[in-house]
Amino acid sequence: MVDKQRILIVDDDDNIAELISLYLMKECYETKIVGDGESALREFPVFKPNLVLLDLMLPGMDGYQVCRELRTSSQVPIIMLSAKGEIFDKVLGLELGADDYMIKPFDSKELVARVKAVLRRYQTGSSSLAVSGKQQGEFVEYPDLIVNLTNYSVLYKGRSVDMPPKELELLYFLASSPNQVFTREQLLDHIWGYEYIGDTRTVDVHIKRLREKIKDNDNWAISTVWGIGYKFEVKR
Repeated sequence: MVDKQRILIVDDDDNIAELISLYLMKECYETKIVGDGESALREFPVFKPNLVLLDLMLPGMDGYQVCRELRTSSQVPIIMLSAKGEIFDKVLGLELGADDYMIKPFDSKELVARVKAVLRRYQTGSSSLAVSGKQQGEFVEYPDLIVNLTNYSVLYKGRSVDMPPKELELLYFLASSPNQVFTREQLLDHIWGYEYIGDTRTVDVHIKRLREKIKDNDNWAISTVWGIGYKFEVKR
Protein backbone atom coordinates (compact mmCIF):
# COMPACT_ATOMS: atom_id res chain seq x y z
CA MET A 1 0.00 0.00 0.00
CA VAL A 2 1.40 3.39 -1.02
CA ASP A 3 1.81 5.87 1.83
CA LYS A 4 -0.29 9.00 1.59
CA GLN A 5 1.53 12.22 0.81
CA ARG A 6 1.63 14.51 3.83
CA ILE A 7 0.75 18.21 3.83
CA LEU A 8 1.61 20.45 6.79
CA ILE A 9 -0.87 23.34 7.01
CA VAL A 10 0.43 26.34 8.95
CA ASP A 11 -2.38 28.85 9.54
CA ASP A 12 -3.74 30.53 12.67
CA ASP A 13 -7.24 30.83 11.18
CA ASP A 14 -8.88 27.58 12.29
CA ASN A 15 -11.75 27.84 9.82
CA ILE A 16 -9.48 28.32 6.80
CA ALA A 17 -7.06 25.62 7.97
CA GLU A 18 -9.86 23.10 8.48
CA LEU A 19 -11.35 23.92 5.09
CA ILE A 20 -7.99 23.46 3.35
CA SER A 21 -7.49 20.20 5.22
CA LEU A 22 -10.90 18.97 4.07
CA TYR A 23 -10.14 19.74 0.42
CA LEU A 24 -6.83 17.93 0.60
CA MET A 25 -8.12 14.90 2.48
CA LYS A 26 -10.74 14.46 -0.26
CA GLU A 27 -7.76 14.13 -2.63
CA CYS A 28 -6.30 11.44 -0.34
CA TYR A 29 -3.58 13.57 1.25
CA GLU A 30 -2.73 13.24 4.93
CA THR A 31 -2.79 16.62 6.64
CA LYS A 32 -1.70 18.17 9.91
CA ILE A 33 -2.63 21.66 11.11
CA VAL A 34 -0.52 23.93 13.31
CA GLY A 35 -1.39 27.51 14.24
CA ASP A 36 1.96 29.27 14.66
CA GLY A 37 5.52 29.32 13.36
CA GLU A 38 7.20 27.78 16.38
CA SER A 39 4.82 24.81 16.27
CA ALA A 40 5.50 24.42 12.54
CA LEU A 41 9.25 24.17 13.10
CA ARG A 42 8.76 21.65 15.91
CA GLU A 43 6.32 19.54 13.94
CA PHE A 44 8.20 19.59 10.63
CA PRO A 45 10.86 16.93 11.49
CA VAL A 46 8.24 14.78 13.24
CA PHE A 47 5.48 14.85 10.62
CA LYS A 48 7.98 14.89 7.70
CA PRO A 49 5.61 16.55 5.21
CA ASN A 50 5.93 16.29 1.44
CA LEU A 51 4.75 19.90 1.15
CA VAL A 52 4.08 22.87 3.45
CA LEU A 53 1.19 25.31 3.05
CA LEU A 54 2.43 28.34 4.95
CA ASP A 55 0.40 31.40 5.89
CA LEU A 56 2.41 34.61 6.15
CA MET A 57 0.51 36.36 8.92
CA LEU A 58 1.19 34.16 11.94
CA PRO A 59 1.39 35.08 15.62
CA GLY A 60 4.96 35.43 16.88
CA MET A 61 7.25 34.09 14.16
CA ASP A 62 5.77 35.06 10.79
CA GLY A 63 5.69 32.96 7.63
CA TYR A 64 8.77 34.61 6.18
CA GLN A 65 10.84 33.59 9.20
CA VAL A 66 9.45 30.06 9.13
CA CYS A 67 10.31 29.74 5.43
CA ARG A 68 13.83 31.00 6.05
CA GLU A 69 14.34 28.49 8.87
CA LEU A 70 12.99 25.57 6.88
CA ARG A 71 15.20 26.38 3.93
CA THR A 72 18.36 26.09 6.05
CA SER A 73 17.82 22.32 6.26
CA SER A 74 15.20 21.24 3.71
CA GLN A 75 14.16 21.67 0.08
CA VAL A 76 10.62 20.39 0.72
CA PRO A 77 8.29 22.54 -1.42
CA ILE A 78 6.53 25.46 0.26
CA ILE A 79 3.42 27.25 -1.00
CA MET A 80 2.85 30.56 0.78
CA LEU A 81 -0.70 31.71 1.53
CA SER A 82 -1.45 35.37 2.18
CA ALA A 83 -4.07 38.07 2.02
CA LYS A 84 -1.25 40.36 0.87
CA GLY A 85 -1.28 40.69 -2.88
CA GLU A 86 1.50 43.24 -3.32
CA ILE A 87 4.36 42.32 -5.65
CA PHE A 88 6.89 43.06 -2.90
CA ASP A 89 5.40 40.36 -0.67
CA LYS A 90 5.38 37.80 -3.48
CA VAL A 91 8.96 38.53 -4.49
CA LEU A 92 10.17 38.40 -0.89
CA GLY A 93 8.48 35.04 -0.38
CA LEU A 94 10.07 33.62 -3.53
CA GLU A 95 13.47 35.02 -2.61
CA LEU A 96 13.29 33.21 0.72
CA GLY A 97 12.70 29.92 -1.06
CA ALA A 98 8.94 29.49 -1.52
CA ASP A 99 7.91 27.51 -4.60
CA ASP A 100 4.58 29.26 -5.13
CA TYR A 101 2.43 32.04 -3.65
CA MET A 102 -1.36 32.11 -3.43
CA ILE A 103 -3.49 35.10 -2.46
CA LYS A 104 -6.47 34.68 -0.14
CA PRO A 105 -9.27 34.15 -0.80
CA PHE A 106 -8.51 31.42 -3.31
CA ASP A 107 -10.53 28.79 -5.12
CA SER A 108 -10.30 25.32 -3.60
CA LYS A 109 -9.79 23.69 -6.99
CA GLU A 110 -6.91 26.02 -7.79
CA LEU A 111 -5.27 25.27 -4.43
CA VAL A 112 -5.48 21.52 -5.02
CA ALA A 113 -4.18 21.94 -8.58
CA ARG A 114 -1.19 23.95 -7.39
CA VAL A 115 -0.41 21.43 -4.66
CA LYS A 116 -0.52 18.59 -7.18
CA ALA A 117 1.63 20.48 -9.69
CA VAL A 118 4.33 21.39 -7.16
CA LEU A 119 4.42 17.86 -5.70
CA ARG A 120 4.57 16.31 -9.16
CA ARG A 121 7.59 18.37 -10.15
CA TYR A 122 9.33 17.90 -6.82
CA GLN A 123 8.82 14.15 -6.63
CA THR A 124 10.06 13.64 -10.16
CA GLY A 125 13.35 15.04 -8.96
CA SER A 126 13.38 13.45 -5.53
CA SER A 127 13.08 9.95 -6.94
CA SER A 128 16.67 10.12 -8.16
CA LEU A 129 18.69 12.73 -6.34
CA ALA A 130 21.64 10.38 -6.07
CA VAL A 131 23.38 11.14 -9.34
CA SER A 132 25.60 8.53 -10.92
CA GLY A 133 28.47 9.31 -13.26
CA LYS A 134 26.41 8.15 -16.24
CA GLN A 135 23.68 10.56 -17.28
CA GLN A 136 20.52 9.31 -18.99
CA GLY A 137 17.47 10.95 -20.49
CA GLU A 138 17.07 14.67 -21.11
CA PHE A 139 20.16 16.52 -19.97
CA VAL A 140 22.56 19.26 -20.96
CA GLU A 141 26.25 19.15 -20.16
CA TYR A 142 28.90 21.86 -20.01
CA PRO A 143 32.26 22.04 -18.24
CA ASP A 144 31.57 21.71 -14.48
CA LEU A 145 27.80 21.54 -15.05
CA ILE A 146 25.28 18.80 -15.85
CA VAL A 147 21.56 19.56 -15.67
CA ASN A 148 19.36 16.47 -15.96
CA LEU A 149 15.66 17.08 -16.50
CA THR A 150 14.77 13.38 -16.43
CA ASN A 151 15.73 12.86 -12.80
CA TYR A 152 15.72 16.56 -11.82
CA SER A 153 19.32 16.64 -10.73
CA VAL A 154 22.15 19.15 -11.06
CA LEU A 155 25.83 18.36 -10.85
CA TYR A 156 28.10 21.38 -10.40
CA LYS A 157 31.84 20.78 -10.16
CA GLY A 158 31.13 17.13 -9.45
CA ARG A 159 28.74 17.79 -6.57
CA SER A 160 24.97 17.45 -6.42
CA VAL A 161 23.20 20.79 -5.95
CA ASP A 162 19.82 20.93 -4.19
CA MET A 163 17.47 22.94 -6.35
CA PRO A 164 13.68 23.41 -6.32
CA PRO A 165 11.94 22.24 -9.52
CA LYS A 166 11.31 25.69 -10.99
CA GLU A 167 14.94 26.75 -10.58
CA LEU A 168 16.12 23.56 -12.26
CA GLU A 169 13.60 23.88 -15.09
CA LEU A 170 14.66 27.48 -15.69
CA LEU A 171 18.35 26.53 -15.75
CA TYR A 172 17.69 23.60 -18.08
CA PHE A 173 15.58 25.70 -20.43
CA LEU A 174 18.25 28.40 -20.73
CA ALA A 175 21.13 25.93 -21.02
CA SER A 176 19.28 23.96 -23.70
CA SER A 177 19.39 27.01 -25.99
CA PRO A 178 22.90 28.45 -25.52
CA ASN A 179 23.36 32.11 -26.45
CA GLN A 180 19.65 32.55 -27.21
CA VAL A 181 18.09 35.56 -25.50
CA PHE A 182 14.72 35.08 -23.78
CA THR A 183 12.53 37.86 -22.44
CA ARG A 184 11.17 37.60 -18.91
CA GLU A 185 7.70 37.13 -20.39
CA GLN A 186 8.89 34.21 -22.52
CA LEU A 187 10.57 32.55 -19.54
CA LEU A 188 7.50 33.06 -17.37
CA ASP A 189 5.33 31.49 -20.06
CA HIS A 190 7.66 28.54 -20.75
CA ILE A 191 8.49 27.65 -17.15
CA TRP A 192 5.37 28.63 -15.20
CA GLY A 193 2.79 28.49 -17.99
CA TYR A 194 -0.89 28.32 -17.14
CA GLU A 195 -0.19 27.16 -13.58
CA TYR A 196 1.12 30.54 -12.49
CA ILE A 197 -0.04 34.07 -13.14
CA GLY A 198 2.68 36.29 -11.77
CA ASP A 199 4.88 39.31 -12.19
CA THR A 200 7.97 39.03 -14.40
CA ARG A 201 10.08 39.79 -11.33
CA THR A 202 9.43 36.19 -10.38
CA VAL A 203 11.97 35.32 -13.10
CA ASP A 204 14.51 37.76 -11.65
CA VAL A 205 14.15 36.14 -8.23
CA HIS A 206 14.81 32.67 -9.61
CA ILE A 207 17.79 33.86 -11.68
CA LYS A 208 19.24 35.43 -8.54
CA ARG A 209 18.87 32.16 -6.65
CA LEU A 210 20.45 30.22 -9.50
CA ARG A 211 23.46 32.53 -9.53
CA GLU A 212 23.93 32.03 -5.82
CA LYS A 213 24.20 28.27 -6.35
CA ILE A 214 25.83 28.10 -9.79
CA LYS A 215 28.73 30.48 -10.25
CA ASP A 216 29.79 31.54 -13.74
CA ASN A 217 32.38 29.37 -15.43
CA ASP A 218 35.23 30.35 -17.75
CA ASN A 219 33.25 28.68 -20.53
CA TRP A 220 29.70 29.73 -19.72
CA ALA A 221 27.58 32.16 -17.71
CA ILE A 222 23.97 33.04 -16.92
CA SER A 223 23.98 36.51 -18.46
CA THR A 224 21.62 39.44 -18.21
CA VAL A 225 20.70 41.13 -21.48
CA TRP A 226 19.77 44.57 -20.22
CA GLY A 227 16.31 45.74 -21.15
CA ILE A 228 15.37 42.34 -22.58
CA GLY A 229 15.96 39.32 -20.35
CA TYR A 230 18.49 36.53 -19.91
CA LYS A 231 20.56 33.99 -21.79
CA PHE A 232 22.89 31.09 -21.05
CA GLU A 233 26.04 32.47 -22.64
CA VAL A 234 28.56 29.99 -23.96
CA LYS A 235 31.93 31.60 -24.56
CA ARG A 236 33.59 30.66 -27.79
